[in-house]
Amino acid sequence: MITVTNLSKSFGSKLLFENVTVSFSPGNRYGLTGPNGAGKSTFLKILQGEEEPSSGTVSIPKRTGILRQNQFAYDEYRILDTVLMGNATLWEAMQEREKLWNATDFTDEMGLRLAELESIVAEENGYEAEQEAEQLLEGIGIPAKKHTDLMKTLPTDLKFRILLAQALFGNPEALLLDEPTNYLDLSSVQWLEEKLIGYKGTLIVISHDRHFLNTVCTHIADIDYDTIIIYPGNYDDMVAMKVQARAKIEAENREKAKKIAQLQDFVARFGAGTRASQVQSRKKEIERLELTELKKSNIQRPYIRFDIKRQSGREVLTATQLNKSYLQPDGSLLHVIKNFNLSVGRGEHIGIIGNNGVGKTTLLRMLAGDLTPDSGTVTYGHEVSLGYFPQDYKDGIQRGTTAYKWLESFSTPDEGTEVISGLLGRMLFSGEARMKLTDNLSGGESARLLIAKLMLQKHNLLILDEPTNHLDLESVSALAEGLEKYQGTALVVSHDRDLISRFATRIIELTYTEIFDYTGTFDEFLEWKKQRTRVTTT
Repeated sequence: MITVTNLSKSFGSKLLFENVTVSFSPGNRYGLTGPNGAGKSTFLKILQGEEEPSSGTVSIPKRTGILRQNQFAYDEYRILDTVLMGNATLWEAMQEREKLWNATDFTDEMGLRLAELESIVAEENGYEAEQEAEQLLEGIGIPAKKHTDLMKTLPTDLKFRILLAQALFGNPEALLLDEPTNYLDLSSVQWLEEKLIGYKGTLIVISHDRHFLNTVCTHIADIDYDTIIIYPGNYDDMVAMKVQARAKIEAENREKAKKIAQLQDFVARFGAGTRASQVQSRKKEIERLELTELKKSNIQRPYIRFDIKRQSGREVLTATQLNKSYLQPDGSLLHVIKNFNLSVGRGEHIGIIGNNGVGKTTLLRMLAGDLTPDSGTVTYGHEVSLGYFPQDYKDGIQRGTTAYKWLESFSTPDEGTEVISGLLGRMLFSGEARMKLTDNLSGGESARLLIAKLMLQKHNLLILDEPTNHLDLESVSALAEGLEKYQGTALVVSHDRDLISRFATRIIELTYTEIFDYTGTFDEFLEWKKQRTRVTTT
């Protein structure tokens, strides 16, 4: 059980939540939702003891698994040991036990302490701990041969996976997970979903993956209206209930306002006449019909629409025999893309999927002209205008200027102040936010600004590499809608299944051994793969 009592948190004049009292019960899986800046990560940090509340108290179980965000804190430890540290009691007992085993002058007191430690290890299921840790590592895609390597040998995305395994290790009573699907490919996300669905403790998870929240969560804890409201059901259930509840209050207020207006008209007409008792009765009824206060929701949704200036030719892009290799530390060559061919027609919406490390970003960079292939060619068709959203998009935004000035630098003479300001407003840069320094933009703001640039330039070909990273749920939904209605051609790499399902009419999956190119929706592709697997295995 996790309990929160009279909890408030503010930064200066900005209030995140006030006098929140809620409890999170064992067996329930809570998705913590709200727009960027609502205070989701701050709330989790308060629960973890990493952030002090302005007022109030929290209580969490002693054995709580926490997804740590510092991927470099364990660089000098073995990968397997980093996972074992998820159970601090067990890890400390094992470390002390090893010191005693290696002691040269063994005393009776040390023998008694060793017996105590063996008891602790047994209670914490320590004799099966390494096997459990190995299973977790394999589930998130870390092969057994790497388990004894040091953490510093891994790239950042794999370090994050290890920290996820650390949080899950040891069957904790509660789990606090902040964006656990970051850096996970589709197969690893599905593994995590199955793992969490079978979890019996108390789960609180932050995620911008709508499909993940709908699959895993039994409840949603929504940060809005300066408080936290818990709704039963998954994310889509919460949205429906929230909209329905607000619509009901708005309808009741409209009826009340109409009735109040009629009563006030009666009072105005007969207030000075002989119908004083009736007037007083009407005044009391006006007081009784006080409108229900509707606090302003902090949820904001951008408006994303990708127009095109002109149509491209029928053949938009052709890739012929693309090859790309990288030199590894041991001097060998890693072949990432090998003899890749692709033909893209006008209006196709292509979702590119695959496990991390198979070369999706490398492929997109070559198709976008951002990376030169070792061999092979990329050819654009007649009148093609390319807009590119790189995975490391923050590097593409000039520093030392404002959001407004940066976007204005891509405008044409006929696109004046109103066009730029209107576009920034639709992407949630309103008022003073338009003059925010680009150096100080958050990840979500940077992504929205780059999307605003693509909207301004009106390309007929969009190549987007993980555009949903750092976007909140409302922004991801708006982007999916914008791509769905886009009349041009789009190639998008994403691990967000809701986005791929909504916009893609063709799926290309990269694997380590082959490439699948399927014309149809994502759901149709998954069904096709199931059928194909059945045929292959029979």
